[in-house]
Amino acid sequence: MATTLDTRARFDLATGQGRMRAWGNALFIDHGALRIFWRNRDWVIPGVLARSNQPLPWQIGTEARAGIRTIINLRGHRPACGSDVLAREAAARAGITMVDAPFESRGAPHRDRLLRLAGLLETVAYPALIHCKSGADRAGLIAAVILLLRGGTVAEARPHLSLRYGHVAAGKTGILDLFLDRYEAAQRETGIGFLDWVRNVYDEAALRRDFRAGKLGSFVTERLLRRE
Repeated sequence: MATTLDTRARFDLATGQGRMRAWGNALFIDHGALRIFWRNRDWVIPGVLARSNQPLPWQIGTEARAGIRTIINLRGHRPACGSDVLAREAAARAGITMVDAPFESRGAPHRDRLLRLAGLLETVAYPALIHCKSGADRAGLIAAVILLLRGGTVAEARPHLSLRYGHVAAGKTGILDLFLDRYEAAQRETGIGFLDWVRNVYDEAALRRDFRAGKLGSFVTERLLRRE
């Protein structure tokens, strides 16, 4: 899937200097230092699907030893990001398949990406791990989506998109909550299944038009947390 991500930088992991640059970028530019001891990891479906923030290389090794067979990367392919480059190397070394399924944390979920994800979930090897950068917004949204695809209710799915994982509904990331609200209203009124709703009813443009982020919440997500 084509993305507009920055692809200018490259890290040559075959050289010591290139590897050091990748680690410096991962730890300090991509805030990986904060994720050394904080994984924000939880099971979405116990033993089948987990969620977390961006794993560092040795954390990917730990996931492999725990039986994880697939990583679904919600950030997309980022050659300019040391975390991404190092994670791909570590996944290949550990025998984990990495699949890119990029989503936004502060925009209306794209119908085509949701439908593509639904197809991917039918083909990947489990147990699997989904991750974004902080494990708060995109990971929460997709955890909720996966439960809805399996026939769960919004009430059952919504806790995955909550402050418990660092999600702030009052900021621009709150558009993800409105997405769930829209489906919940439609499901209550018509009984429509989630995938049918996404395919035939969901209106991305209306969601973007109708959403209004709070000023304080936006300050938190944009300035303090610097959500991606």
